[in-house]
Parts: sequence; C-alpha cells; structure tokens
Amino acid sequence: MPTESAVQPSLLQGFPARPAPDGLALAGHLPVARVLVESSLPHLDRPFDYAVPASLDESARPGVRVKVKFNGQDLGGYLLERLAASDAGHALVPLAKVVSPVPVLTPEVRRLADAVAARYAGTASDVLRLAVPPRVAKLEKDYPASVAPTAEPTETGGLPRSAAPSGWTGYRAGPAFLRHLVAGGSPRAVLNPLQGYGPAGWPQLLAGAAAAAYASGRGALLVVPDYRDLDRLEYALKTLLPDRAVARLAADDGPTPRYRNFLQLLSGTARVAIGTRSAAFAPVQDLGLVACWDDGDDLHIEQRAPYAHTREVLLLRAEQEGAACLLAGHARSTEVQRLVDAGWAVPISADRPVLRSTVPRVINTADSFEQGRDPLATIARLPGAAWKAAKEGLEHGPVLVQVARAGYAPSLVCETCREPARCNTCQGPLALAGTSAPPQCRWCSTPAPDWRCTHCGGKQLRKGATGVLRTAEELGRAFPGATVITSSGDQVKARVGAGKALVVATVGAEPVADGGYAAALLLDGDSLLRRETLRAGEDTVRRWFNAAALVRPAPDGGLVVVTATDTAATGALLRWDPAGYAQRELALRTELGLPPAVRIASVTGPRPAVEHYTGAVEAELGSAGIVLRSAGPAPLLLAGPPARRPAEDVRTLLFFPYSEGPAVVRVLRATRAAVAAKRATEPVQVRLDGVDVL
Repeated sequence: MPTESAVQPSLLQGFPARPAPDGLALAGHLPVARVLVESSLPHLDRPFDYAVPASLDESARPGVRVKVKFNGQDLGGYLLERLAASDAGHALVPLAKVVSPVPVLTPEVRRLADAVAARYAGTASDVLRLAVPPRVAKLEKDYPASVAPTAEPTETGGLPRSAAPSGWTGYRAGPAFLRHLVAGGSPRAVLNPLQGYGPAGWPQLLAGAAAAAYASGRGALLVVPDYRDLDRLEYALKTLLPDRAVARLAADDGPTPRYRNFLQLLSGTARVAIGTRSAAFAPVQDLGLVACWDDGDDLHIEQRAPYAHTREVLLLRAEQEGAACLLAGHARSTEVQRLVDAGWAVPISADRPVLRSTVPRVINTADSFEQGRDPLATIARLPGAAWKAAKEGLEHGPVLVQVARAGYAPSLVCETCREPARCNTCQGPLALAGTSAPPQCRWCSTPAPDWRCTHCGGKQLRKGATGVLRTAEELGRAFPGATVITSSGDQVKARVGAGKALVVATVGAEPVADGGYAAALLLDGDSLLRRETLRAGEDTVRRWFNAAALVRPAPDGGLVVVTATDTAATGALLRWDPAGYAQRELALRTELGLPPAVRIASVTGPRPAVEHYTGAVEAELGSAGIVLRSAGPAPLLLAGPPARRPAEDVRTLLFFPYSEGPAVVRVLRATRAAVAAKRATEPVQVRLDGVDVL
C-alpha cells in the first residue's frame, strides 16, 4: 500500500505552493498557522500550514474558524496552533480571513475528534462537522463579556441543595458511586433503573449523578436518544441545579438556541451539558462525568460519516479526560455487558426484594399455564389474559398497548394463497392506509384497486399485519366508551394523564403516564423477535423493558402481559433480568465470533471498487501477519423502488479481534486515503461496528 508521502506529492507533501503577495506584512510572533481544512476527502485529512498576516495576528488564535485558499477554492477550516516556522519548504499562502474570534474548537474536543476519526476510520473534518454547531454571528458579540462562573452549589450532605437523590439508595453500589463522584473520583458504572416514571425514574437518577459531579466542582455531560427523553432529563436537572448551570444541545431546538448554549458551555457559564447524540462533543470545562441513556437505541448512531455511536464517543472521552462514566438503561446492550465482563465498569443493580416491590408483575400468554386456561392464546392477537388485564386496568388508570407496526394495515397478502401482495408497477409491498382506503404501494404510492395475485390469480386481499391505527380501532370496539389514544409516526405523544384510557403506541413511541400505567399489553412479540437481524432478540428485550418500566409496581396492581412464544427473551422479562439476557447473548456471540465479541468493518460500493479496496487492505495486513475473516462481496439488498437503489452495489464484511483493532483500522483508513488520492476506482463507504449490518 502506498504511504501518504507517495500519493500526490503536490497535495500531501507541500502546501498551496504560490508565494505570498509582495509587500504582505506577516505576524512578528509565531507567523505560521496550522489549519485543519474542512474537507471530507480522506487524503486531505491532515493539517496544512499558512502564513499569518499582521492584520490577523490578534484574532488568529488556536480554535477559531478561518477561511483559506486551497487549490483555487475558498475553504473553511479551524486554526489548530501557531508556530514559529514551517517545514513546508516554500512560501506559504496567507490566511484569507478569521471568520470569528471565538475559539470554538477546544483542545479537548480536537483530541476527541482525532480519536473518533481513528476509531471509525473517518476524517477529523467529518467529526468536527458534528461537534461544532453552525455559527450564529449575532450571539458572539457578548462573548466573552457575559462569561461569569456559575454560583457554587449549596451542599446538603455533599450534594447540591436538599435533593440528595434518594432513588439511588435502592441500588447496590449506588450510594457509593455518588460518594465517589462527590469526592472527585472517576468511577465507571452500568445502571439498570427499575422505573421509567415518577420520582424514582431514570431522569431523576441521572440528574442525581450529574448533581454529584457538579458538587465536586466539575462538569457533567449526559446524552439521551430523543427530545422526549431530553425534556424529562432537563426538568429533573433543574430541580437539583441552578438554571444557568444546565445547557441543552439539540439540533431540533434550532440554530440560535443551540449555539447560545454551546457558547455558555464554552465560556464555563454552564457546567452541565445535556442533549442528543452530537452533544457528546460538547465543550464542557473540567469534565467529571459522562453518561448515556439507553445506548441500544438506534438514534444514538450518527447517520453521517464516520457513523460514530454516542456510547463509543463518550467512552473515548471518559478515557481521554479522566472522567467518570455512567451507562444506563432499563435493559443492557451486549456492548455494555462486554464492558462489565471485562471489569471496565461495575454493575449497579437492585436487590431482589427491592426489585419485586418496584416492578410490575409480568405474565406470558404463551406459557403452558396460560395455554391450559386459553387454548387459543397462541393464535389470538388479543388473548383472554390480555383482554382481562386491559379491562381490569382501565378501572384504575391508563393502559398501554404496544404494537410493532405503524399505520393501519402495513402488510397485505392474497386471501387464497397467502403470498405477499405486490405492486404491479415496482413490486413494492401493498398496504392499507385506512378502513375505506384502497390498497396502495408503500414504495411508489401507486393505488392498486384492481389488484390480482400473480401466483394464483386471486383478487381478494387480507391483512398480513395489523398496524397501530387498526389496533386502536379494534380496541375501541372491544371496550366501548373507553378513550383511545394513539402514539406513532409523526404523532408521538410525550405524556398522557392519569385518566382511564387505552394508549396504543408503536415500539419506542410509548408516552409516560402520570403515576404510571395500570397495565401494559405487549403485542406482536413474535413479529419483533423474528426480524432478520442479529439484534432482533436484544432489541425486542430492550423495547419490552422500556415499556414495562412505565407500569406501576406489582403491589399497586401493575401488570404486564406479553404475547410471544416462550423464549429466552420472554424469560428475561418474566424474571426482570436484563443483565442475564445480555450475558447469555454475549456468550453466544463470542462462541460464533460475531459482534460485539469481535469488531466488524463493512465496505460498500461498486463491485470493482470494493474488491480493489479490500484486496489492498488484506495485502497490507497480510504483510504484517494479520489475517482477516471476511464475508462477501455480496449484493446489497435494500428496500425501496428499484429506481432509488444503487445499481450493482455490493458489501464485504471484515471481522477482526479487538486486540488487532488499532492496526486494522489504521490500514483501513490509510488505504481509503490512498485510493481517494489516486482516484483509480470509485469511492467506497467504510463503516466500523455498524449495528445494522448483520
């Protein structure tokens, strides 16, 4: 594999090689600026040297945004450092402009960006696009004039104010974790909260941990999957800490509030940052704690290169800055279980007596006892036990009904032969949007009122799957007079009242009920478990626990009914043992050599490009004595109309152990840069540890 210096020397060895304009006065002290240019091209992922004009000497500080000339283009970038001399060997092009005098890129975030890029075989420029929010110039006029340290917290037993979090006392090692934080330590723990609502809910627990770090004089950073979780966490934090101490970072809030809060963190006015996945890069000063809620949620995966996961970003940051780390969730991912098994993190869990008095009772309609009482329980969508639980629960409060699919009837099949109904235009799946709506393609939206089965010639359709709207309609008929509330798609509700109502929600869209749900029905369990993905069981268990944690404790009559085949997943819910399930799943993955027991890289693109890239990688690693286990190239199967699918794209999977990870990723990254510089083939997409690959 060519080295970096052997690829396009005009770009990689030198800098833009035209002399500075005659008569340009340069800065007298440290006249060289090292700049990271904003470019996603892998072979340009390195700093370049520029001259600092005397007119920009004062404003050209490390961390500021700048504009530079590069290959005839005006590009943005970040000034990394000032130097006395350059080793470029020729006259340097001067900086074109200092965009803003605010040093938005801190040394800690820069090191983190480099580490994330190295971890995911990406570029630092791509990472910084996520880390530093877009500039809002009008907010910078008060920076740093408005910088004022936040008032010191009033301590009560070592914690701010009078809200020493009592919810932690029910968990083994919980109080010790907080004491360690208050004392300025950096413990690493995995927490499985039992409740998702009320004063002992997970937002209060995470807020208590942040308050403990704040009491030690340090900052905290907490990341959650979506805005509903963010709203709840912000409310819990502001009952413990001063309002000015907490800054919220979320793209959904808009550029102005986001940048304002970013500047507050940058100046030290705010010491606790909360937000969604990009908040993992927040410039928190003197960071003492990083925390991630529900790391198994797909929303923690960045959808742009280098496709970093929030959990991994926070783990890197905790190691670099010596901060405490808290990974929390009602269930436990196999990645987190791997950290526990390795001894990197300590589990914080409740004793069984506390657990039994806190969680709801769980029954499974597929077990032998329930089948003996209701022989049709395994084929009925709403078995007798579920119907009874809903009926009795409605007498005491709201009842949650979790379904797998949105829409009305998202899947149709032929009434005669049971073959899936397909669109005659693009072969996409047909669905119903409502009771009186005609069949319609989910891909191209073409109506199919005169559909005919291509297998048997049948003209009648039947529902292959029932969505949330159809379920709500059926429940409204089964419980006349009951209020029915739906939460799915674009109409997701964050909260519902304590009144008697049936709340029908898709997985992940369950609202929080004031005082908890009286009962929960977890329908379509087999549909979730039978998905063609390696993580079907793990993800189903996570969604079940998230819903069940919203139900009242068993002593208060709380009941959860799950309708799924009796498997290890349902057994984990019946026993309320997320850690046991994660441990079993990780053991199976280890035996089979599958992630997260090993690392995985997926290479996607046109077949010639993928074969050229993987061949170069394997040759380079082979010379170092490293042999990869590979699968592919195989055609990339994507859902959607044929016109929207990439033509002839294939994917190759590369498996390698963690011990060889740094060496393998270095080669993956260097080979990608070399291929991009030569432009011998089309570019390929390289993803590390993508959870949706298998």
